[in-house]
Amino acid sequence: MNKILTSTTAIAIGLTTLPAFADMEAARAFLDNEIAGLSVLSREEQEAEMQFFVDAAAPYQGMSINVVSETITTHEYESQVLAPAFTAITGIQVTHDLIGEGDVVEKLQTQMQSGENIYDAYVNDSDLIGTHWRYQQVRNLTDWMAGEGADVTLPTLDLEDFIGLSFTTGPDGKLYQMPTQQFANLYWFRYDWFNDEKNKADFEAKYGYELGVPVNWTAYEDIAEFFTGRDLSHLGVEGEVFGNMDYGKKDPSLGWRYTDAWMSMAGMGDVGEPNGLPVDEWGIRVNENSQPTGSCVARGGATNSPAAVYAVTKAIEWLQKYSPPAAAGMTFGEAGPIPAQGNVAQQMFWYTAFTAATVEPGLPVMNEDGTPKWRMAPSPHGVYWKEGQKIGYQDAGSWTLMESTPVDRAQAAWLYAQFVTSKTVDLKKSDVGLTFIRESTINSDHFTERADKLGGLIEFYRSPARVAWSPTGTNVPDYPKLAQLWWQNIGDAMSGAKTPQEALDSLCADQERVLERLERAGVQGDLGPVMNEEQDAEYWFAQPGAPFAKLENEDEEPITVAYDELIKSWEQ
Repeated sequence: MNKILTSTTAIAIGLTTLPAFADMEAARAFLDNEIAGLSVLSREEQEAEMQFFVDAAAPYQGMSINVVSETITTHEYESQVLAPAFTAITGIQVTHDLIGEGDVVEKLQTQMQSGENIYDAYVNDSDLIGTHWRYQQVRNLTDWMAGEGADVTLPTLDLEDFIGLSFTTGPDGKLYQMPTQQFANLYWFRYDWFNDEKNKADFEAKYGYELGVPVNWTAYEDIAEFFTGRDLSHLGVEGEVFGNMDYGKKDPSLGWRYTDAWMSMAGMGDVGEPNGLPVDEWGIRVNENSQPTGSCVARGGATNSPAAVYAVTKAIEWLQKYSPPAAAGMTFGEAGPIPAQGNVAQQMFWYTAFTAATVEPGLPVMNEDGTPKWRMAPSPHGVYWKEGQKIGYQDAGSWTLMESTPVDRAQAAWLYAQFVTSKTVDLKKSDVGLTFIRESTINSDHFTERADKLGGLIEFYRSPARVAWSPTGTNVPDYPKLAQLWWQNIGDAMSGAKTPQEALDSLCADQERVLERLERAGVQGDLGPVMNEEQDAEYWFAQPGAPFAKLENEDEEPITVAYDELIKSWEQ
């Protein structure tokens, strides 16, 4: 997953030997050797963008700045290749640190609490949009670009070309973060196994319907059962086969899996784009003024609702019955590459950030011609899900400038943020990391030509279905404080220390304690929580929308769809 092309890295190392002052010769060398025509812009347009960076950086030559992001392939490319290039072109020395996502949030939280400038810019998930909007401790980029950042804002930045700005815009209409990478969670499956005539015949004989992409969780469960332990030697598959892949270690990444989209896929929240209103995928309810009013069912939330219990129960059951034994002790990063090893039939919740590592030549899941034996498709939804509800997650790692960062350092960091997201650079960066942020890149001729090698990724990002995948929304008032509660409580359910209901009761109570503290402290002013009075659960179940009462039958009629028909529907 974290592998960068050797030739690309070598070019970056070569650039660091160039003089550390603003230099169009260094820019031309970068365009010749690294971009090498892989851009949506003409060479003349590329040089015009580079000239802007050379000129705008003049007041900051010799400055050293520090930025940070989580460790994924895209950010490794930024850190190892684009940062040295930017330094050679502008004379601004950039140190781009790569650390764990949980550590990024911790550093950001420390800077928020202390006012000490730890980093000059953060690549910080848009999941914190509700936090940033309420605390007003990050620069809103709308005002920044019109004010203190005007002279260092790229004229050809073209914000309308970014696909994720709805995720980084607050209810006040201001832009708080600028995406630098996006990836979704999708359903991943072995296309070759699903199209095998013996597998198809055996599945239909056993279950009474056709093997295909599962539309709902009942079908997913049947497919998981069918493939687990199945002899696929007739396809040349050696070793034990599993029908599901997941992870269950008590670790921050366990919480993301649930807050990202697992609960919304089950049908826990309300209808709405990009997130459910008034109840979101965290189960947090807000009033008409976007003020959080509760998390537990007793206050109109859904974090411990029957749909949430159903979601966690199914995840544990499938992890235990249909997954590799080691999966229960794995984290997000450890589990991601496992399907590429060739013994997993499907994964409901697979992050496309792992695409780059899953299309490498020589893997058992790749054909000799460079096409994959697997495909990705929309994840199936649970029995509580309704049309118009969120059905998946997109991670939008986004550049974030803190108010506590001195103006000149923020200006220099803003130049770097724009450099790595510029149209000059974005097509090449996306070719390496496959984490798309621009419409122009997604629709480029290059990715039309490469699409058949990427298992449905390009089709997904070009499809109207994309808008139903979204990050955490603005209902969450303090992401750092609340996110840690999820993995700790869900971890208790995963380990068997608590039942799913007990764990979720504890989780929603913990969330409400944080909301109550924020309400008492008044630190978020008119945007902070205003807690509802507790009511009997039946009162809330009788109201429109979430939380929903427990269904008598949580096993709906299984539905599958042929993958090739699904792709055609996206193209209409």
